[in-house]
Amino acid sequence: MINLFEPALGEEELAEVRAVFASGWLGKGTRTGEFEAAFAAHLGVPVDRLVSLNSCTEGLFLAAELLEIGPGDEVVLPSVSFVGAANAVAARGGTPVFCDVDPHTLNPSVAHIAPRLTAATRAVLVLHYGGYPGDIENIAALCRDRGIPLIEDAACAVASRASATACGTFGDIGLWSFDPMKILVTGDGGMLYARDPALAQRAAELSYLGLRQVSGYAQASTGGRWWEFQVGPFGRRSITNDISSAIGTVQLAKLPSFVRRRQEITHWYDDRLAGAAGLRRPAPPPPGHESSYYFYWVQMDRRIRDEVATRLYRRGIYTSFRYAPLHLVSAYGTQPALPGAERAAAETLCIPLHQGLDDTQLDTVATELRAAVAEVSELAGITAP
Repeated sequence: MINLFEPALGEEELAEVRAVFASGWLGKGTRTGEFEAAFAAHLGVPVDRLVSLNSCTEGLFLAAELLEIGPGDEVVLPSVSFVGAANAVAARGGTPVFCDVDPHTLNPSVAHIAPRLTAATRAVLVLHYGGYPGDIENIAALCRDRGIPLIEDAACAVASRASATACGTFGDIGLWSFDPMKILVTGDGGMLYARDPALAQRAAELSYLGLRQVSGYAQASTGGRWWEFQVGPFGRRSITNDISSAIGTVQLAKLPSFVRRRQEITHWYDDRLAGAAGLRRPAPPPPGHESSYYFYWVQMDRRIRDEVATRLYRRGIYTSFRYAPLHLVSAYGTQPALPGAERAAAETLCIPLHQGLDDTQLDTVATELRAAVAEVSELAGITAP
């Protein structure tokens, strides 16, 4: 099976994991501090604004807690978003208010978000679809003008920038994912950025049981009763560990080469699928925008999309659509129709994109995709434009 996503891990990561094993300390320690410092340098932000976590999803829940979202509060987010974002709002009693997206870029613009803002809006939460920054600069300006906190789900955008600013740092809180399907993987894990250092400090406390200071071995050299502690906020245990962080540090050093290969694959698909009857390709990022090239998606007539996906699967190519529109999920309550998101969900198919793909696999994907679209279109009596 040619997979949609696949991590790129090797001997370098294994060597660092062995070194962590040999150290006798597997929990959160010096390796985690090194990873946080390296990631801060990658983003161009002070390290004291970052908190490493066990997952990006936990970061979304933590963001909702940091902003004290609760009953009566609304959070505006695009319908084409990760389910964990809406869950983070709803779990605290807040109301996810979904906005539409551009049907081709699958990112929202100010024009989509502004009409959904009300006096009850507590925050805006955006996703950078497929690693493309989208309208983030204008959205950030809108939120600043309205005095509304902005949360960026940058899970897909680990290397994305707009006007040289890292995605995830335009707003008040940013989150990144390092799960096994992402570009930079740590086994599982995440990172939280807070513009306000006091908010970052609170995030650090909440992610480690609300402890005002660390008890135990790390404090023993200070003397006294190092096993005692004080609790501030009532937090969970959401921290990462040195095993994950050691992997992440190696992966971060490889990130530029990963993104270059993904960009090459994107351009290869662009060329190979150019002129393919019945297929639309994603638009390139505008000047000043740098993508992480996390997704490559094609769009086609909604009457054939599902059957095309099925035929590709039977031919050893896994495809999918990410992310299913959340405004159609009954658990979040009744929501108005959002034609852009609904069109995108019916016409879009994400095809394999990861740095491990070789040219033979790429040729197989492109050839089989073109063939499947042609076959299913003919059976459906559709004449491609």
